[in-house]
Amino acid sequence: MTKPFLILQLRPETEAADDEYAAILHKAGLSEDETWRIRLDQVALPEALSLDDLAGVIVGGGPGCVSDDPEDKSEIEARIETQVLSLMPAITGRDFPFLGCCYGIGILGKHLNGDVSKACYGEPVGTSDCALTDAGRADPLLEGVPEAFQAFVGHKEALQTLPEGCAHLVSSPTCPFQMVRHGQNVYATQFHPEADAAGFETRINIYKHRGYFPPDTASDLIEMCRAADVYAPERVLRNFVTRYRAGA
Repeated sequence: MTKPFLILQLRPETEAADDEYAAILHKAGLSEDETWRIRLDQVALPEALSLDDLAGVIVGGGPGCVSDDPEDKSEIEARIETQVLSLMPAITGRDFPFLGCCYGIGILGKHLNGDVSKACYGEPVGTSDCALTDAGRADPLLEGVPEAFQAFVGHKEALQTLPEGCAHLVSSPTCPFQMVRHGQNVYATQFHPEADAAGFETRINIYKHRGYFPPDTASDLIEMCRAADVYAPERVLRNFVTRYRAGA
């Protein structure tokens, strides 16, 4: 039997978590029986979890920020962060296939002792004009992705500098580190590779009181997302699964 991809979800809102999981399956070309889904807001990682039993790890987004003061984090947010970070030494130590989406780039940056903060490069909910770097043009996860493309974003914190040992793959004028790779197999994106307009509409309605944007602008943001031409980022998910499904 093919090893499953571990899908770690961090969103405590069931509607948002279910929508994200469905989007990951659809955009990555995965079936449910090819995944092992864990909602970390509900259950802890199994003590017996072994990377040897997995094809790869995909971490979804979430409303938390790794750079927040520990005293300002809810009990659930703190527990989720601790759980995901507990996997990172083995993942980077083995250069194990990993794709962190949005929150995942903060997790990777924090694990690598990088500078993750809200000082600069936060992006409001909407689209970002992304572009491949020279390293990105040569990276297998960006095969078929155009030189310039739009992606859905929405984050308060960001990498301020490129962590040691990382390659810079995608940039944008508003947030320079949109996608990075550590080693050869550990990836993270600031943008949401799984997101489409319908999914972002769901998240806008759920998170409109979480400080990402003024609540009274939600309708305008939804219309902007519906009008956006976002199609390329999903190739990152598809390429990740294609590359590692057979243990390549």
